[in-house]
Formats: sequence, C-alpha cells, structure tokens
Amino acid sequence: MLLGENSILETHYDVLSVKEDASYEEIRTSYRSAILNYHPDKLQKKSETASPDHELRERFLKVQRAWEILSNSNSRAIYDSELQASRQDTVVADDISLEDMTVEDTGEAMELFYQCRCGDYFFVDSLELGKMGYSLLRDGNKILLQTLDASPASVVLPCGSCSLKVRVLINSDIILSIDDHL
Repeated sequence: MLLGENSILETHYDVLSVKEDASYEEIRTSYRSAILNYHPDKLQKKSETASPDHELRERFLKVQRAWEILSNSNSRAIYDSELQASRQDTVVADDISLEDMTVEDTGEAMELFYQCRCGDYFFVDSLELGKMGYSLLRDGNKILLQTLDASPASVVLPCGSCSLKVRVLINSDIILSIDDHL
C-alpha cells in the first residue's frame, strides 16, 4: 500500500487496475498491459530525444512491486490481511462519491473539493488522480473521469484542518459538472 502526497492510499490492486477479488489470470493480464505502458525501453522509443520521465519510471517500479506481491499466493494473502487491517484502522467520517465533490479548473489542474464539518475541505487534484491511473478530461462545463479499468475503487482523503477523513468511491466514466462560480 502506498501513501501519496495527499494521504491517498493506493493499493497494489489500484496500481494494476484490478479488483481485489481478481483472479491470477486477470492480475497477470493487467500487469502485462501496465508493464508495456510504463517500461523504460518502450518510453525511450517514444521520445528518442528525452530520457523517460521520473514519474513514469516510478510508476513502472510500482507496477513491478504490485506484481511481485499479487502474483504469489502466499505474499498476496499476507498483503490482503495487512490491507484489511489498515482499513479497519482508517476510520472515515463519510463515504462520498465523486459526484458529491465540487470541481474547479485552475488551468494547471482540476481540483475536487468536499467540505468538512469543521469548515475546511477534503481535496484531491487531477494530477494526484493521474498518478493513480484516472484521467479527468474537460468538455465545456462537463468533466469526464476515465479509468484504465471499469473496476470501482476508493481513495481516502484527509481534511485540511481536522483529523476527519472521507472515502471517495470512484466508478469509471463519471461525468461531473464544473463549478464556474469558484
């Protein structure tokens, strides 16, 4: 399990874009696809003049690590029990969907907010979601969230001020409205 900049938990299942109950074959297929997309040799061929981006190399290593854990039934069982235990430790104030969040386009990235009871916000931006394999695309006043896989997922977001957290449920191909009033 990986902890991102905004304390978003990304599991090995998220890295490979598979459900937690995925079969070995589903995990292997997703791994092969991901490894081809992020392999350093393939990236160098795409951009002969520049070396592969640091973030893409990191993503490649995450894919490798996820495969090492999930491809072995013993290490996967240990990982699953640790993941379950960590989820029990993470108490969330609320489960919300992306549709519950306010979207603001800052030009550089799209930011998604949800107001906390304390008055501050739970926050994630399109750059952080991109690292997890989700793309936010703008079409006029509509935002389309695309995923590599149709599998539902979730991320845990901390409040900017207090200790509360929310779990954001993510489904593929969601259309959000952008808030032009912010």
